[in-house]
Amino acid sequence: MFLTLDHFLSTWDYEAGATQRILNHLTDESLQQEITSENWTLGRTAWHTVAAIRIIASNTNLTFEAPVEDWPVPASAAFIADSYQQASAAFVHAVKSKWNDSTLTEQIDFLGQHIPNGSLLLFLILHQSHHRGQLTVLMRQAGLSVPGIYGPSKEEWANFGMEAPKM
Repeated sequence: MFLTLDHFLSTWDYEAGATQRILNHLTDESLQQEITSENWTLGRTAWHTVAAIRIIASNTNLTFEAPVEDWPVPASAAFIADSYQQASAAFVHAVKSKWNDSTLTEQIDFLGQHIPNGSLLLFLILHQSHHRGQLTVLMRQAGLSVPGIYGPSKEEWANFGMEAPKM
C-alpha cells in the first residue's frame, strides 16, 4: 500500500515508463500475435493495459479522460502506445490535483472488498506489471525485440557485446 503520493508518483513514473517502452516496440502486424485462439492477442492485452488505468481508477473519485472499454482492439500499435501515454498523463494529473497523502487511507469498495486508495494504486501497478510480462512473451513470439524493464533485455545485452546471463 502506498502511504504518500510522492512514493506512488515516483513508482508510477518508473513503471509507466517501462510499460510505455514496451508499447512503443509493438507493430501493427504484431497485434495479432496469440498463444492460442482461446487466449488474448498481443493487441488485446496491450489495449486492456491502456483501458485498465481508467477501469481500475473508476472505483475511486478520480475522473479523467482515458479509454474505458478494452474492446474492440485498435488496429494501430501507435494509437495504442499514444493512448497509454495520454491515459497515464491524465491519471497522474487527476491524482496530483485531487488527492493528498490522507486520501490514500480512505476506504473504497473494490471487487467486493473495502480497501484503502493506497492499496488500489498498488493493485493498479501490479496489474499493469502482470500484463506487461504477458506482452513481452507475445512480443518474442512475434519476433519483436523486447526492451529491458528491471535490467537489460537479451537484445540490450547483445548491444553491449555480451551474452545475456543464463538463468
